[in-house]
Amino acid sequence: MFCRVRQINNSRNIIIGILMFFLLSICTSCGVYSFTGASIPPEAKTVSIQYFPNRSLLIEPTLSSVFTNTLRDQFTNQTNLEMVERKGDLAIEGEIVEYKITPVAIQADQTAAQNRLTIVVNARFTNKYEPDKDFETKFKQFLDYESTVDFNSVKSALIEEISDNLAQDIFDKAVINW
Repeated sequence: MFCRVRQINNSRNIIIGILMFFLLSICTSCGVYSFTGASIPPEAKTVSIQYFPNRSLLIEPTLSSVFTNTLRDQFTNQTNLEMVERKGDLAIEGEIVEYKITPVAIQADQTAAQNRLTIVVNARFTNKYEPDKDFETKFKQFLDYESTVDFNSVKSALIEEISDNLAQDIFDKAVINW
């Protein structure tokens, strides 16, 4: 009897597994939904993301390339869209409009205990198949760091993390429709 119960459970698990496989195949092959939460029109096959120039008052030489590549990676890793140079079915362009360091957490002796790196990106998104989802929005992210730390020693890590957060924000607004 115990063996028979185990066989029934195994059979049921196999059937559930097969059904899940077919369900996953149907959901991912139609192009409408992916398990990253992206909702992309099924006819959309390409995405183009233009280089984001740094137009802020303070210029960081690596910022534009780091941010642009991070945003491109976000779309290629999280969707099935092919990256094209221009005129993608989904297209993103824009510029970095702010890159600044400001003191925060001022102490009693008027010195900053922490500094804040802020980056603001203006992004324009166009969707060839769903133009009602087009937008132009400024996205802002910041990170604080101890004022006793040399900025040059943490700059790359801060820029990478802020770029990741900005890319996620843009991705979410462009293709996550929760």
